Amino acid sequence: MRLLKGIKIAVILKIVLVTIALAVLGFLMQAALLAGDTQIGIFFGIAIFLIALVYFTRISIPLKFFLPGVLLLATFVITPVVYTISMSAYQYKTGNILSKPEALKMLKSNDAFAQVPNEKKFDLKLGWCDEKYGDPKDVANAPVCALVSYYPDNIYFLSTATTLTPLTRDRIIFNKVGLPADVTKVGAKYTWEPFYEDEYATFDKTIVSTRFKYSKPGTFMQAEGYSVMAVYAQRIVYDAKADTFTDIKTGFVYKDNGRGNYANTKNGKDVMYPGWREVVWFENFVNLVNDPSVRDPLVAVFIWTCIFAVTTVVTQFALGLLIALTLHTKMRGRWIYRSIIILPYAMPSIMSIMIWGGMLNTDFGAVNNLIGLLVGHPVHLTWLTDPTLARTSVLLVNLWLGFPYFYLISTGALQAIPAELTEAAAIDGASGGQTFRKITLPLLMQMLSPLLISSFAFNFNNFNLIYLLTGGGPKDTLSGQSAGATDILISYTYNLAFNKGTQNFGLASAVSIVIFVAVAAISLYGIRRSKVLESFV
Repeated sequence: MRLLKGIKIAVILKIVLVTIALAVLGFLMQAALLAGDTQIGIFFGIAIFLIALVYFTRISIPLKFFLPGVLLLATFVITPVVYTISMSAYQYKTGNILSKPEALKMLKSNDAFAQVPNEKKFDLKLGWCDEKYGDPKDVANAPVCALVSYYPDNIYFLSTATTLTPLTRDRIIFNKVGLPADVTKVGAKYTWEPFYEDEYATFDKTIVSTRFKYSKPGTFMQAEGYSVMAVYAQRIVYDAKADTFTDIKTGFVYKDNGRGNYANTKNGKDVMYPGWREVVWFENFVNLVNDPSVRDPLVAVFIWTCIFAVTTVVTQFALGLLIALTLHTKMRGRWIYRSIIILPYAMPSIMSIMIWGGMLNTDFGAVNNLIGLLVGHPVHLTWLTDPTLARTSVLLVNLWLGFPYFYLISTGALQAIPAELTEAAAIDGASGGQTFRKITLPLLMQMLSPLLISSFAFNFNNFNLIYLLTGGGPKDTLSGQSAGATDILISYTYNLAFNKGTQNFGLASAVSIVIFVAVAAISLYGIRRSKVLESFV
């Protein structure tokens, strides 16, 4: 009891909370290691060690406050950046997703065999054979056994992965529609029992993966569904010592090309799939410059991204400042106007964008209906499918979403400007326009430059607006166009990585790094030109 009296409640609470946190992290570490995610498991282990060291010792008081932020920074910022940089050095795209052992296993098991042309396709009835295995329901030991038949030629036999037993017609029990349904006892020890309905689903993977024996050398049978059996033969042969594949029919040799595929030694463009992730170092960055199919759309998207970001910041700031100047003077009902103006900023942007998407609909949108009322006849302006109108729509919707923010910060900045400066200018005979150009605007720019730069960086990567309003389009996919008229760099990168057809994670990672460098360079240049950091020196 004396010991408990000497311990503060806060210390007990700290021990309980830290212990719970360590227990949760320990569970996550164990789950990650069991799932094969070794790197994640190691990270959780390091986090457990650091938390225990910092909070159960007095090694550093400041770390008790900084450690959670450091761990979150490492998890959600540093780790994704490092992963993106590392992936930019890989051939990592559709067809090159797996590791080499996984790709090699698939090539040897699936792609090494092909269906034999002009060979019969057999009727199939699946069941159990009990030769050498006792009870046919002893599924741990009894093999799947196929009753295979080809009625036109009176061919019937039982086949497992290792045995083939021909049957005569008198051994077959046919069902009402004339298909084999069961067999009589074969010999003294060999019986067959068909699957029940529920057993098909239970042993689905076993059925699909089993290679049933066939009479012709070098071939085997494989089930196509539950009622058809097809004959397959080996197509390519793998030489483990030379690490090559040889096409049996053509004699072509396929060798590791060092870029994630086995390629024909006589024609490098003839490669085998699936491939694997392979380090290609700076090839993705080189393709950004040398490959016209990548370079041309990237340059067009980059130019439009800069135009979009600059135009957005200029128009939003201009409109926000204009309204702020208007409402800076005293007027009746000013608080009502201010409440109305910030409504677009108060609403969730995703909801606003989707509403605007409906309003800009060509056939049923409110915008076309309103214009039709004004001009006296229906109009069908293709706001979201015409390249020029789509870009205009994107800029107008973004203006609607962003000007309240600039109104708010401009209002605060105007209130921070000393009234003595404008009063002195008025006494000296300066007009309102001169006072604004020479005093108000320079002071506003000095105060708001960091916010303007951050707004530029935000709009440079304004994925939500583009994705929800136009999806990056319009885009002529039939002519091979890879970037849409309203695609900005971030939406273009997203399409590279997660396109429904072809995905290229390595190239998308390289573009992501280019985006980071571009935004950082432009932002740094803007900060240096505005001299905003000089006030902190």
